[in-house]
Amino acid sequence: MANSLRPCVTVGKGALTQSVVKEIETALYHRELVKVAALKSCETSAREMCDEVCRYLNCQPVSCVGNRFVVYKFSDKEGIEHIVLD
Repeated sequence: MANSLRPCVTVGKGALTQSVVKEIETALYHRELVKVAALKSCETSAREMCDEVCRYLNCQPVSCVGNRFVVYKFSDKEGIEHIVLD
């Protein structure tokens, strides 16, 4: 499922900021599954950012490959197709 996702949030050179975390939180509310890309010039690894995001937003890590990671969080938003985990 996550392979076909395009990154909807990009983390720049400055690593995770409050605004980036808020953007990920908003994307999770609307989509439940979010792919984040980090620029190669980013000071923090994708794995470290994934761990931080999961800690801040209480979401679940799905994958972390190269400079991209995917996180999941159930959304209570109505009208979206919810992802069912086995």
